[in-house]
Amino acid sequence: MTKQEKINKNVYFCIMEASLEKYRGIHPGLILERELKKRKLKKGPFALMLPEYPQTITAITKGRRALTTEISLKIDRALGFEEGTMYLLQAYYNIKQEIHKEQVKVHPDLNLFRKVLFWDTDMEKLDWQKQYVSIIKRIFERGNNQEKKALLDFYGEDKIQEVTGSKRIINNNLPIMQPNKPH
Repeated sequence: MTKQEKINKNVYFCIMEASLEKYRGIHPGLILERELKKRKLKKGPFALMLPEYPQTITAITKGRRALTTEISLKIDRALGFEEGTMYLLQAYYNIKQEIHKEQVKVHPDLNLFRKVLFWDTDMEKLDWQKQYVSIIKRIFERGNNQEKKALLDFYGEDKIQEVTGSKRIINNNLPIMQPNKPH
């Protein structure tokens, strides 16, 4: 491969990656379904054209099944995409899912909190890093000392002080936040 061919290939890859940026993290099956609708192609005949089982393509477009390398290449060729496009989208989706799994694991022991505190939401689905302000406020407004201690252990004194505005959390002297008064 000549130097110019390498440069052209790198430029093309950068352009392709930039165009895929808006689809990053979306299941490639949803993108495939959109593309098939746009081209007015039915899933069944499209699947048989690949050749793949229609059930396989349906499961992929519903987001219930991941793309394999083999199927992604077949789809790329059938739709005229650059080879690897659909598989790259699958990789982006897999990365997003893995990051989400890691974030979900990062929370305190949920058994230490009464379910009534989070009556309006599923505690398992809370993002304990992004939603820390509302979580801390809720626990310090409505929680008991055990729940406040669990949050103190999880977030640390600095973060609790940042949200509660109180320095009285040291030595288990946990404050009860007062509701905001309208001005």
